[in-house]
Amino acid sequence: MKPEEHIAPFGTIDGELAVGGMPLSRLAARVGSTPFFAYDRGLLDARIEKLRAVLPARVELSFAMKANPMPAIVQHLAQRVDRIDVASSLEMQAALDSTIRPDRVSFAGPGKVPAEIRQAVAAGIIVEAESKTELDRLVAAGEDLGVTPTVAIRVNPDFAVKGSGMRMGGGPQQFGIDSEAVPDLLGEYASAGLDIIGFHVFAGSQNLNAGLISEAQRRTVDLVSVLADRLPAPLRYLNLGGGFGIPYTDRDQPLDLDGVAADLHDLVDGPIASRFPDASPVIELGRYIVGECGIYVTRVVDRKVSRGKTYLVVDGGMHHQLAASGNFGQAIRRNYPLVVGNRVEEVSEHGVNVVGCLCTPLDLLGDDVELPPAEIDDLIVIFQAGAYGLTASPTAFLGHPAPAEVLV
Repeated sequence: MKPEEHIAPFGTIDGELAVGGMPLSRLAARVGSTPFFAYDRGLLDARIEKLRAVLPARVELSFAMKANPMPAIVQHLAQRVDRIDVASSLEMQAALDSTIRPDRVSFAGPGKVPAEIRQAVAAGIIVEAESKTELDRLVAAGEDLGVTPTVAIRVNPDFAVKGSGMRMGGGPQQFGIDSEAVPDLLGEYASAGLDIIGFHVFAGSQNLNAGLISEAQRRTVDLVSVLADRLPAPLRYLNLGGGFGIPYTDRDQPLDLDGVAADLHDLVDGPIASRFPDASPVIELGRYIVGECGIYVTRVVDRKVSRGKTYLVVDGGMHHQLAASGNFGQAIRRNYPLVVGNRVEEVSEHGVNVVGCLCTPLDLLGDDVELPPAEIDDLIVIFQAGAYGLTASPTAFLGHPAPAEVLV
């Protein structure tokens, strides 16, 4: 997708990008400093409404907080989603501080230490066990607290999802319990004082291919159908994962959400309804919910020419928005969409490099980008910054101040 296609959802006012109905320069004055992240509340709501409109009514929507744990976003989404998934004790506390019910919170991720598991059991949230060690720790926490832990088994499936930005299933993985080992473990822990309610299968993330996502969901249901026979009670929790991707570069095509939804309707009305009448399937999304509602705003502090190449030096960089520099999962570096946010309607003239303020050539935010002739104090906007931005970046590198975050 080209930058102008990313501008459209936000809109413009007097030639500037608008965020939450406010022109960018005014928003920068409200924030008080650059760089900053801004998240558009209206776009966030529109994404939830779009998902609700096309997904089956029986499907429960879970927000994967790891994508963006900003407290204001968590509080906002807690009133709009059915569940929240967390991956640490700090994220757990943020979820528990929201309006979501504790039994609608799930805790996933490898390496949960005994203290975290004890906290989760005490809170009454669902712990997605990723190993036999974690199951033992859950048993110990339940006995110590006099509480029956609510547990889902995270399964490492025997298949991978092609086209995913990160494969998290199939082959050896640090995530989950190998599917072939699950039946014996269920037998071993059947009378261990755990309420094992179901399964979580998450095979890959950042996938833009609707057919591959649907195939993974079908294979997940087939796999869980076999494993569910070993549960002591009917399956009540069926987390199908997510993996819905968003376009980051001009080579990416948006996900055909309608295609995913149509296949999911068939799956929910058919095999899921017949095999798991007591379970509501869960779709767990992070990036797809928040990614496109956020921007990173940084100010030009210098403009220089080196041997015929123009460089715009900004006051932000990869220490805030690592992914845009190409150092967070890109095999081949490609530019994220970016614009001069206070001059979005001016004609682009020539290619420039947009670089950050860090002492490393890795701090490159835009390589040979076609932009209007930007000057000092202009505002550079990087799109697709709502997920895996600030908290996925090396913020302490070189000791620059942390950016602000605002939900507008």
